[in-house]
Amino acid sequence: MKVICKVWLDNNGKVFGEGPYLLLKKVQKSHSLHQAANEMGMSYSKAWRLIRTIEQRLGFLLLERRTGGRSGGGSEVTPEGKKLMKNYEKFQKDIKEAIEKIYQKHFCSNESILSLQKRK
Repeated sequence: MKVICKVWLDNNGKVFGEGPYLLLKKVQKSHSLHQAANEMGMSYSKAWRLIRTIEQRLGFLLLERRTGGRSGGGSEVTPEGKKLMKNYEKFQKDIKEAIEKIYQKHFCSNESILSLQKRK
C-alpha cells in the first residue's frame, strides 16, 4: 500500500500543479507549446489558455513566444518560469518525504489497524 497526495498552488483558483509543471517541462524539451500540448493529449488552444491563465494569476510570464514565419515559431520557458519549476520540484520532493513519514507514523506503526490486520 502507498499514499498518494495531489498538491497544487491556489489563488482563487488553481494556479500551478503537476499538469502545468509537466507541460512546461515538455515545452522546455521541445521548444514548442504545440508539440508539448500534443504529447500531453491536449489541444494547443487549451494549453495556450492554461498558460495565459496561470501567467495572469502569478503576475509574470512563463513562456517567451516567437511567432512563426521563415525561421519558424516556438516557445521558451522564461527565467521566472524555470525558477517556478525548480521551486515546484523541491516543494514536491519535500511533500513526498513528509507524507511518507506521516504515513509510516499512522499506518505502519505497531498500533496501526493495518499492522494489526497483517498479524492475524
